[in-house]
Amino acid sequence: MTISTPGRAMLVARRPGAFPTIGEALLEASDGAVITIDGGEYAETVEVTGRRVTLAAAKGTSVVIDGRGADRPVLRSTGGALVLRGIEVLADTSSAVVADDTELVMDRCTVSGGRGPAVMLRGTVAFTVTGCVISSAEQGITVDGAPGRIEDTTVEGVTGDGITIGSGADPVVRNCTVTGCGLRGFYVYQYARPVIEGCAISNAGHEGIAVAHHSAPVLKRCTVDEVGGSGIAFGPGCGGSVTACRVENTAEPGIAIAESATATVTAADPAGRGTCGDLELDDMLGELDAMIGLPEVKEEVRALVDELQVNEWRRRAGLPIGAAAHHLVFAGAPGTGKTTVARIYGKLLKALGILPRGQFCEVSRRDLVGQYIGHTAEKTATVFEKAKGGVLFIDEAYTLSRLAGSGGDFGQEAIDTLVPLMEEHRDEVAVIVAGYTGEMVDFLAANPGLASRFGKTIEFEDYSPGELLSIFGRMVSAGDYELDPDAAPVLTEHFRLVSGDVNFGNARDARRLFEGSRKAQAQRLRLLGRMPTVEELRALHVADVEVATTR
Repeated sequence: MTISTPGRAMLVARRPGAFPTIGEALLEASDGAVITIDGGEYAETVEVTGRRVTLAAAKGTSVVIDGRGADRPVLRSTGGALVLRGIEVLADTSSAVVADDTELVMDRCTVSGGRGPAVMLRGTVAFTVTGCVISSAEQGITVDGAPGRIEDTTVEGVTGDGITIGSGADPVVRNCTVTGCGLRGFYVYQYARPVIEGCAISNAGHEGIAVAHHSAPVLKRCTVDEVGGSGIAFGPGCGGSVTACRVENTAEPGIAIAESATATVTAADPAGRGTCGDLELDDMLGELDAMIGLPEVKEEVRALVDELQVNEWRRRAGLPIGAAAHHLVFAGAPGTGKTTVARIYGKLLKALGILPRGQFCEVSRRDLVGQYIGHTAEKTATVFEKAKGGVLFIDEAYTLSRLAGSGGDFGQEAIDTLVPLMEEHRDEVAVIVAGYTGEMVDFLAANPGLASRFGKTIEFEDYSPGELLSIFGRMVSAGDYELDPDAAPVLTEHFRLVSGDVNFGNARDARRLFEGSRKAQAQRLRLLGRMPTVEELRALHVADVEVATTR
């Protein structure tokens, strides 16, 4: 069995030359070790003390650490640093993850079950939890004194509180979803001072956000919906602020502030709808600007935002505004960013206070069209109802029309059902239909009132070879690879050659080429006859790209 050296890569797998269990790998691991775990289920518990260790699922695999039945946490770290990437953790009689004074990083992990907190973070060392899902536990995440951040994480289906923050802790919790909690969505207590921003809390048995024991959170741009108690409640002696938060379908009052509390509430209009500051709009538009290429699309979306913002200002000033539908046509070839821009558009409408939820519901023909007369109308109406408050995105919408030759009258029935719904609920939903430019012309002709329901058609141009090279580069960085600079001209020439093909997929072709390069690299590394170094695992060679371009 290979003995590790500091910072070197190690492999856990059920094959010769690898460590059979995570525990055995940890016994041999030196400080800074990176332990890659091959796909499979590992029935064990893990404890790390005073060391810096990374546990990462091998690319493209599912790794489950099953500690159910144990009388101790499935993963426990004391001191040092622990990085968990792409790991699923199962618990039942104890917590799943416990970090005491540990620099913990949890990235794209899934945690299910657990008695007490599924994830417990204690001490004074900063932590990072991003892109994780916590479910089916007694409590979700508990932060006891520790600083850090929780981002893009979902806590769902817990019997107690979703996220608990106490003992003076001041983490940043951003863009998280907390839903299906038996008690409170957030419980902030004992002088805690977190920043909770852009979070959605729903279906809690008690308050959406409860603040107690002299705590002073900063709450910004959060939504609280369908909770048993008040949406946000500040107890005696508590401070903090509530800015641009939306509270709906809760007990009265929606925001409860005890007599001795000093919390402030701003940016809520008389109708109870949250408003948006320039900072949030800038964040959303910055996300749009960060996309590669699409200059005309970005200009069109910014013009729409300007018009909608002015209309909202006129409404608040008591001035008349014209009836406005938010429905759009996105025309262009596949892989040109239509879905991504539609998602951002929904966020912008929510940020402007125009749509209450801003959720994104993506459907295609099979989601709308039934198998017999009348079934399609029922399916379409159900989908539309689900999308209310956000964006309904219909990809390849032209397949619904008779002229597309893909299913006759049942597709037409979906169109005929959508037309009156789009008019009746034009202030409650944004319908975006997408597809090839020519086919979308036929689609809009499928019903006499259909074209008039859409305020604008936005054209998405094909990406240039240089833009596709940049998109490929972003995929390389996101996958934690390093591309040989000499591969750039090979990629550019390949994109130039394929861009004229009738089946050219733009960014989808870039994605396929990246995945092909990864596979070529994997085949090359397997022939080494040894465990590759971290540098070798990250390196994409020109030869890898050349192999992918010939497949």
